[in-house]
Amino acid sequence: MTSDSSSAPTDLTSLPRTEFAFPGPLRDRLVAAILDGSKTSTTGLVVDYELEGEPLPEVGNRSVVVDSDDRPVAVIEVTGVRVVPLGEVDLAHVVDEGEGHAGVAEWREGHERFWHSEEMRAALGDPGFTVDDATPVVLERFRLVTDLRGGESPSCDTSCGG
Repeated sequence: MTSDSSSAPTDLTSLPRTEFAFPGPLRDRLVAAILDGSKTSTTGLVVDYELEGEPLPEVGNRSVVVDSDDRPVAVIEVTGVRVVPLGEVDLAHVVDEGEGHAGVAEWREGHERFWHSEEMRAALGDPGFTVDDATPVVLERFRLVTDLRGGESPSCDTSCGG
């Protein structure tokens, strides 16, 4: 990862890829929210990072967001990371996820539906996987650096890296 945050990377292949949810309608909605600037945070399971052998995100890390067709559509940069028990996720984080949830309970219901889905349980290799208030989650904040679809980002073009 380059520490120069003043310009967008020119070699996208050097950046890790970031996938939001699984390919399909949910990913499409999340990617659209990133591209329109309404999604500036996300929540992941610590156990998912551990199973993938991936380090937790760090402030300044950049990655390429891919859509449901595995096409690069954006570059994002991590601006904040917290690991907290699921029961401590706050409303500010929920709102910044850009999914239109009115409160933490509604947000949690939607996330539990995803985390308890057959697809997620299969990805975790645990058909009985479940979360509770103590489950450690990664609360990641990010900003859109570059919209790779051919136009400039409405919230941040390639000159606003600093």
